[in-house]
Amino acid sequence: MRLILLGPPGAGKGTQAQRLVQKYAIVQLSTGEMLRAAVAAETPIGLQAKDIMANGSLVPDEIVVGIISDRLDQPDMKNGFILDGFPRTVPQAEALDELLKKKHIKLDAVVELRVNESALLSRVETRVAEMRARGEDVRIDDTPEVLSKRLASYRALTEPLIHYYSERRKLLTVDGMMTIEHVTREINRILGAIGAVDEAKAAKKTAKNTAKKASGKVSAAAGKPAKKGAKVAKKATVAAKTASKGPKKGSKKTSAKATPKAAKKATRQATKGSKGRAAAKGTKVAKKVTKKRAKA
Repeated sequence: MRLILLGPPGAGKGTQAQRLVQKYAIVQLSTGEMLRAAVAAETPIGLQAKDIMANGSLVPDEIVVGIISDRLDQPDMKNGFILDGFPRTVPQAEALDELLKKKHIKLDAVVELRVNESALLSRVETRVAEMRARGEDVRIDDTPEVLSKRLASYRALTEPLIHYYSERRKLLTVDGMMTIEHVTREINRILGAIGAVDEAKAAKKTAKNTAKKASGKVSAAAGKPAKKGAKVAKKATVAAKTASKGPKKGSKKTSAKATPKAAKKATRQATKGSKGRAAAKGTKVAKKVTKKRAKA
């Protein structure tokens, strides 16, 4: 199973990604983690990313796609993957499509967790208030103000992906405002339906190919006796024509009676060996010629 999770911050993508990883035994690909791993491993593309990150700049799309490409070649990717946090823009999605096409990898689905932004902000406000009431520290990136900025960024950059994947018939939308368990069940249901459809298509294609091969074999087998019969009939016709000309000059054994008899025998052989139309036609011609020549 090869998936992409879409949804605004706070939609629950991380939670659902972990559940999908466990259910399908696939690998969760986080671009942040992959970048850090490539830098630590000092791969050629990781070294490029290291210099860029050291300057505080954003890593270009081509480097991120290159890191994903290297990761997809690892043995643990055989069961599939789930991309979380990438792609974030339409150009990134186009680059990813090109990469998957080159590697002959099919993207099964893009699951969008659709949520109500106002409800998300309300949730965060409630959670922050409860944490402060308990005397707990609140992370600076876990406040309504920060969430509002992140939601605005999502609408501007990432939301166009919904239309992009919808046009390609890859988008599956789930109500992210349901409980965590309900969201999980709905995702599993629609992915199960996709799997069933893919299996049915594969079975239909296999059956079609099998029928086509069998049809070809039957046609070839039927053509052999017809061809053979036509060949024998042709010989019989030639023999009949030869008989009508009479014995060759200087021949002692050939007679007017014996020659039509030989042609008649050849005709019977043609009839026996022929099963196709061509053979039957040849036999009929041979009989007529033989009869005519014999009377003559």
